[in-house]
Amino acid sequence: MSRQNYTFTSESVSEGHPDKVCDRISDAVLDALIAEDPLARVACETFATTNRVVIGGEVGLTDQEKLHDYMGKIDAIARACIKDIGYEQDKFHHETVEITNLLHEQSAHIAQGVTGEQGDEGAGDQGIMFGYATNETDALMPAPIQYSHAILRRLAEVRKNGIEPALGPDAKSQLSVNYENGKPVGISSLVLSTQHLDETLSSSDIRAIVEPYIRETLPDGWLTDATEWHVNPTGKFVIGGPDGDAGLTGRKIIVDTYGGAAPHGGGAFSGKDPTKVDRSAAYVARYLAKNVVAAGMADRCTVQLSYAIGVAKPLSIYVDTHGTGDVEARDIEAAIPKVIDLTPRGIRTHLELNKPIYQRTAAYGHFGRAPEADGGFSWERTDLVDALRKAV
Repeated sequence: MSRQNYTFTSESVSEGHPDKVCDRISDAVLDALIAEDPLARVACETFATTNRVVIGGEVGLTDQEKLHDYMGKIDAIARACIKDIGYEQDKFHHETVEITNLLHEQSAHIAQGVTGEQGDEGAGDQGIMFGYATNETDALMPAPIQYSHAILRRLAEVRKNGIEPALGPDAKSQLSVNYENGKPVGISSLVLSTQHLDETLSSSDIRAIVEPYIRETLPDGWLTDATEWHVNPTGKFVIGGPDGDAGLTGRKIIVDTYGGAAPHGGGAFSGKDPTKVDRSAAYVARYLAKNVVAAGMADRCTVQLSYAIGVAKPLSIYVDTHGTGDVEARDIEAAIPKVIDLTPRGIRTHLELNKPIYQRTAAYGHFGRAPEADGGFSWERTDLVDALRKAV
């Protein structure tokens, strides 16, 4: 029996965090290339520091001769991301930051491992991927990470619409959530650090700005007199983003997933096209775990998939319902390949991943979001429930 009474903590970071700036640029480049060529192979990494953005990686196109034409758009894509995030600092401004584009053609050796002689698509790399779901929130996500994201998303809204102009783009949140009988019931401590543009503001001034938005975001009764608040605990936070600390694509993989409440295979998502199973198989693993929980088969579910480069079918499927299942885990494992094709091509087709839907995933989590009409967050659908029930 797993523990029922405990405190668990997760953190989130805003779209203006240095690493998230880099994730955003990498996914914006990916979207632009997929919009032009849905079969584009992209592995785009971004590094950002004071007055500097460096973009590198590899690109494979259906018509590789067009690569040079697309490269001229990268500078504008990066500047548009920085502008939308809100950076206009002296040492990190969307108009003046120096951008270096080092993207190049995809390695032929990697390409030959992914595409077979008959066009059978193998995995873009070896690795393990995990998906997780829990019924402790409506989004079937762990509460600590879900509400840490929600706080920062709300603060970004009021910053960008001009209601709270004193707030800056860079921010972090962290919630320690109390569980009783396995369910979240309250918050023992809350940490919020946010960049501010007015140097005269104190920590108490910042708390006065952010507290109403935090309270409206969290469930009623979760904040009590016993909750510890730590708002800008180090004092002033004026210099933010890549000017304050360097950023790099793929350094916030726990923020991107389940806040530490579930295993992680180690692969980052942003900047990778969906032939890369680091991304697509992690998405489908979440899709499967969420549908298992939505089907009432378990209160919690972890799904692991594993792949080898150039091999289409997964090497293994593992399910753990953490002692909460009404259906045996081995029966769910046997049902999964009956209801979905878990080859890279099968995943891309089922979840409609060859679309420019990735830039929106770059901040506030890849999971626990509402599926969108254009195919965004398709892995959050629960349309596999009936098929799973029939297959077990």
